[in-house]
Amino acid sequence: MKKILMLAVATAIGLAIAASAKAEMKRVAIKPPNGHALSEIISGYEYRSKETKVLQDDDIQNPGFIWVEQGEELWSQTDGSAGKSCASCHDDATESMATVGTVYPKWDDKVGKPVSLEQRINTCRKDNMGAKPWKWESGPLLSMTTYVRHQSRGKPVNVSAEGPAASWAERGKKLYYQRVGQLDMACSSCHEDNYGNRIRADMLSQGQSNGFPTYRFKWQKIGSIHRRFKGCMKNIRATPYKVGSDEFVALELYLATRGVGLPVETPAVRN
Repeated sequence: MKKILMLAVATAIGLAIAASAKAEMKRVAIKPPNGHALSEIISGYEYRSKETKVLQDDDIQNPGFIWVEQGEELWSQTDGSAGKSCASCHDDATESMATVGTVYPKWDDKVGKPVSLEQRINTCRKDNMGAKPWKWESGPLLSMTTYVRHQSRGKPVNVSAEGPAASWAERGKKLYYQRVGQLDMACSSCHEDNYGNRIRADMLSQGQSNGFPTYRFKWQKIGSIHRRFKGCMKNIRATPYKVGSDEFVALELYLATRGVGLPVETPAVRN
């Protein structure tokens, strides 16, 4: 009788632990539209540890806010032959940039292709300010991109792949599913086929872009989505495209459409 009781207790404890683990595995998800590649859309935030989530949620502790603050300073600084700043044309960023971070990459009729937020910023510097474009991954460009996208934090991603942008999204989709490198892997190999599974000590997410520019512990700084693309390609022993390339912009566009509806989290904190 004692053995039976002990067995029952052990079973109950085991079921409680299993139930607890299962509850921890539940993640906040949104329902995708018909025809979406995923059955659920989940931010990478949901795959992080409790400690990392707390760090991201606290604007004082979040290490990415250093770049937000630097971007805020740059916003009002004059530069270039026109003697203008970003504020000269756009005034208060909290109002003028409130939804800008939700719609990029965005089609640009002038250049005849979609452009990333980084490219849009540099176009403004060159054409409107008479200033030199900032280098990709440079401190100033990362700071300004982070600051601008941060103004849309909490608002849903609303990137469009309709009209002339459709062919570029299709191009990005092909890249997303194309196996490359010595490991013969695609973006989908990790972020569609295996999200929720562990790769060594880390847990694979859906690879959503709603938190970029993102602070990564591995980088010890903020980085762009193109830097992440480049790192992933190196990990599978493939030759990466250049940051700012048409290939990476197309991939960024397609990836953004996979996360439409997720809230912008910039600056997110990731491993």
